[in-house]
Amino acid sequence: MTVLTIARLTVREAARRRVLWALAVLTLALLTLSGWGFSRLTGLDTEFGDLTSGQARLIASQLLNLVMFGLSLIAALGTAFLAGPTVAGEVESGMALSVLARPVRRSAVLLGKWLGLVTVGCGYVVVAGLAQFLVVRWAVGYWPPDPAAGLALLAAQTIALLTLGLLLSSVISPMASGVVAVGLFGATWVAGIVGNVGQVLGNEGVERVGTVSRALLPTDGLWRGAMHAFQDPSALATMGAEGAGFPFLSEAPLAVAYLLWAVFWVAMVWGLTALVLSRRDV
Repeated sequence: MTVLTIARLTVREAARRRVLWALAVLTLALLTLSGWGFSRLTGLDTEFGDLTSGQARLIASQLLNLVMFGLSLIAALGTAFLAGPTVAGEVESGMALSVLARPVRRSAVLLGKWLGLVTVGCGYVVVAGLAQFLVVRWAVGYWPPDPAAGLALLAAQTIALLTLGLLLSSVISPMASGVVAVGLFGATWVAGIVGNVGQVLGNEGVERVGTVSRALLPTDGLWRGAMHAFQDPSALATMGAEGAGFPFLSEAPLAVAYLLWAVFWVAMVWGLTALVLSRRDV
């Protein structure tokens, strides 16, 4: 009951923060702009003639991955800066002392806050993702082949990043923890692109950069699994060998072993956060 109470209070506190309202404004702007852009695809005049509805849907599937990356970036920013004040902010302000002084285990407090942030982050991903799908369906008639799996992987990406944010907030300041978390998110994505380029060029050393980065921080690996769930199955065949190096196409769904690693990674980082918090003076 204590864990659920803390989770509920965390959700309520997150709803009052300006960060959440800023994310809502950014999301609304992205949905509006993407809706206008997608609506211009059908009948677009190119040097090869007007796009057919089928061609428009194929292009829309690739652009959808680009827009969904924008939503995942917004989710990353939000969860990172919401997770930052959860530990470090409350310790610095003295709020943590009033809670931890009670006969409540620190791990229970941490679990409650983690569940609250997971609820906020995953809720955002599902609502914003479904809204974007409806916009694309309205504009060009395209619907992702496996939207549930894609949104689940985006939610898992959000969980991984906010868990990392909690760990960072237990050792450094709230602002610094958010900046570092988002920086690592971006660096991992860039490393994944570098690895893809290495794969296309047949350079195993460069390709290994992406493999190692996805193991150290699974956000990019989960994102690539989500892309595969969103994209048109014929997209890779249409682009040929060049598609492997395109940053908004994914060659194959995630392996079960990688999904298990992502679950273990989150559990490991959460456990490390609990250990650090249990030894920290408040």
